[in-house]
Amino acid sequence: MGKKLHISVDQDICIGCTTCAALCPKYYQMSETTGKAEPVQEVASDKADFDEIIEAERSCPVDAISVEEKE
Repeated sequence: MGKKLHISVDQDICIGCTTCAALCPKYYQMSETTGKAEPVQEVASDKADFDEIIEAERSCPVDAISVEEKE
């Protein structure tokens, strides 16, 4: 089995800037109740999406997104 990315968003840190959802809407969305980012899917295994997921993580101005690579 290939590598997977595990995605999480720290709701206490997120400021709801929407950058992650704009860059990678397949994996990040804005919560209708809190206005903060949340993962659409918590695990990604499609290598074609990895660059977008990482770009969204790196674009977060408050480092609220964590992406961990696991086997």
